[in-house]
Amino acid sequence: MNSNLNQNRLYSSSKFQKSFTFVDNIKINYYLSPLLKKNNFIHAFFTKESSKFDINSQGEKLMRNKFNNCFINQINGNNITFTSKFNSQRIIYADGLICDNKNQNLWIYTADCMPILFADKKQRRIAAIHCGRKGLEKNIIPKAIKYFEIKGSSRKDILVAIGPSISGNNYLLDKKTFYNFFSVTNRYLIQLNKNINKINNYESIPLDIKKYAFLQLINEDIDPNNIDISNKCTYSLSKEFHSWRRSKNYKRQWSVICSSI
Repeated sequence: MNSNLNQNRLYSSSKFQKSFTFVDNIKINYYLSPLLKKNNFIHAFFTKESSKFDINSQGEKLMRNKFNNCFINQINGNNITFTSKFNSQRIIYADGLICDNKNQNLWIYTADCMPILFADKKQRRIAAIHCGRKGLEKNIIPKAIKYFEIKGSSRKDILVAIGPSISGNNYLLDKKTFYNFFSVTNRYLIQLNKNINKINNYESIPLDIKKYAFLQLINEDIDPNNIDISNKCTYSLSKEFHSWRRSKNYKRQWSVICSSI
C-alpha cells in the first residue's frame, strides 16, 4: 500500500451537478458526481425530499428503471454484503453493498455520514457504502476495495464519489473521542496531524471525515484523479439535507448507483 501521505495537497472538494426528477408530482432534487457521470454510471445523491419515499415501492419511480432495489439496515460497522445475498424478505445488517448481479440499484441512506459510491470503469462493477467516523475507524473503505479485487478489479480502474456529508467546520469532537479516532487510524493521519499536540489548547476539535476518507483511499493506491468529493455540507444546508447533528432526528436522504451488467 502507499505509505507516502504527502498527497494531502491533492485533497479538494468539487461542485456536483444538480438535477431533479418528479415522483407523484413531487420535485425530488439530486446531485451527480462529474466523475461517475463522465464514465456513464447512473447514480444520484438525493436531497431531503427523498426521505418521503419507501424504496421498496418508489425505487422504480425515482430511478426510472425496473431494476431490483437493494438496501440494508445500516449499523455503523464495516460489514459489506454482495447483492446476490439480498432478499427483500430478509433484513441484512451491513453498511455496504457490492453488486454481483445485473440490473440492480444499490441504495444507501445518510445524513451527516458519507454516502460513498464505487465503480470499476472497466468491469462496470459497483458498490455503495455508508461511512462516518466509526466506518473510518473500522476500515470499511479498505474492505470495499479488497472486495473489488477479489472480484477481479484493478485498483487503477476504481472510481470513487463521496457525496454530501457534514463538513469539518461543523463536526466537532471532544478530545477523548478525537484521540481515540486518531489512535485507531493514525497510519493515515500522521502527515495531516503532525502538529497534533497543539490541539490541547482546544475544547472541541474539528474532524473532516471527507479528508480522512480521501487519505484512506490514497493509502489504498486509489488514483487521486479517480476520487470525486462533494463540497456540500449536510449540517449547514438545512433546506437541502437532513442532519442529525443539527436537528437530532433520524431522517435521512438516499443515494444510489445502478448496475446493468
